[in-house]
Amino acid sequence: MARKAKRDLTIEQQLARGPIDLPFLALVLLLAAVGLIMVLSASYISAMYNLDPAINTEGDPLYYFKRQFVFAVMGVAAMFVISKIDYQHFRWMSIFVLAASVVLMLLVFTPLGRSGGGARRWVNILGIRFQPSEIAKIGVILYFSARLSKRNSQLGPPKKWSRRTLTGRWGEKLDRIGFLELVPYGVCLVVVLGVIALQKHMSAMILVIVAAASVLFVSGIRLYWFFAGGGLAAAALWFIITQTDYMKARIEIWQDPLSDLQNGGYQPWQARIAIGSGGLLGAGLGNSRQKYLFLPEEHNDYIFAVVCEEMGMVGACVIIALFSLLIIRGYWLAIHARDRFGTLLVVGITTLTGMQVFFNIGVVTGVLPPTGISLPFFSYGGTALMIQLAEMGMVLSVSRQIAAPKAE
Repeated sequence: MARKAKRDLTIEQQLARGPIDLPFLALVLLLAAVGLIMVLSASYISAMYNLDPAINTEGDPLYYFKRQFVFAVMGVAAMFVISKIDYQHFRWMSIFVLAASVVLMLLVFTPLGRSGGGARRWVNILGIRFQPSEIAKIGVILYFSARLSKRNSQLGPPKKWSRRTLTGRWGEKLDRIGFLELVPYGVCLVVVLGVIALQKHMSAMILVIVAAASVLFVSGIRLYWFFAGGGLAAAALWFIITQTDYMKARIEIWQDPLSDLQNGGYQPWQARIAIGSGGLLGAGLGNSRQKYLFLPEEHNDYIFAVVCEEMGMVGACVIIALFSLLIIRGYWLAIHARDRFGTLLVVGITTLTGMQVFFNIGVVTGVLPPTGISLPFFSYGGTALMIQLAEMGMVLSVSRQIAAPKAE
């Protein structure tokens, strides 16, 4: 009966029931579990003293941990559900996810929008507060992957242009160098980045650009467009930074935190004290001193500083090694994906995760200027954790079909 039931399934259903990639799953679950432990260790003091006027913890030291734990359970459940979906369905979903993310980001500027830390980047829908830009990141990856996976079939024979007109001659030239092919992706990025720029969310803009560029690169877009596009993006970002007062202040403080210890330099300096206090083996789990109201955002963007203080350089290196293994395994899955869409999707998600880790740790250790990027699986934020686990579910969905014959 079991064999007959299996024969009755469609090919797509049989593929979606393939074996999940256990090494990748184990790394995700391990990082999520360690992240929960660190949220508990880093947050119970600030939760007990309830210093955030926007959040009423009622003096419960487990307030942040309990909320993060609930979202982690829901996120893991969502990850397993998504992993059982045939990832080919994500093709037609991509345009809807992208459109929904743009609409949600525009809601930031309505009464549903919420402010925090001097920025307006959140929306509150049915009591759930989240950053729509998190959805925009995966929306761009899905949309680019879905379109570029059919790139060879869409190109077809070269289009014939009339050389008798100026428009025809320019059209032929732009088509020959590959410019016209990039127009839909450029329009998509301009719209998404434009809305994010209105929120003054520079870190999200950088992550969207990097994720989109990784998908374009792997799809085979001509290399010189990356030099041109990269130079243009870098110039635009530099212009925005130099023309924005709070960003210029961040650069100055990054160069010399001691120049403004009473304000912007206080947080990065306290983070360095925490890292230095950890030494080689750390003060021990739960024994951080900087989390006693010295280090702001100790359970959020700067949770890695608490990791370094409590677990030392050895523990911090282990965490970095786990993230490195996750990223390496993600790229391995991308290389062995069944088709081009699976490859592009996994590359985009893996690159996005890797860059978030790089930027967060770089900021906490003082290598990079403050960006406001959280550490995946570790930083407090229930909806962000759920979205990250959902992205891991997409990667696991691709992994189920690795044993199947290759397809275009």
